[in-house]
Amino acid sequence: MSGEEERVEFMDSPKRGPTLSTSTSSFEALDPHDPNLSQLANKMFSKTSEYLYGELTSTLDDYRLLENMNQVVITKYSDMKHLAVNVKKSMLDLNDRYNTLIPLLEQIDQIEDSIIKLEQAAYKLDSYSKRLETKFKDLEKR
Repeated sequence: MSGEEERVEFMDSPKRGPTLSTSTSSFEALDPHDPNLSQLANKMFSKTSEYLYGELTSTLDDYRLLENMNQVVITKYSDMKHLAVNVKKSMLDLNDRYNTLIPLLEQIDQIEDSIIKLEQAAYKLDSYSKRLETKFKDLEKR
């Protein structure tokens, strides 16, 4: 390669002399910028700031909502725990009462069995007395 082929073509800046690029992205601290470009850049940064603020605010609102939901769930579970404890106490109390009634219920069952036997005996006695009465009437007629 020759020296001429390696040479990069420079353009002249109005204040500084030759530069490598003339794009609008180059920034020279003391150069005045296009006011329209500055206004658009400020507007872009302002809108970007608003967007990011909105995103962060919505995320914060989501976390607050989750926190509130967790608090409500904690309260509900606490209420359910108290209810379960009360139901357990009531069930134990009812079970104790039932256990104290078991002997009495067994006595009632025995009395019922005795009544059934007495009833059967009463029917037999009634039937026997009717047969006797019939025999007595037959004997009286003779």
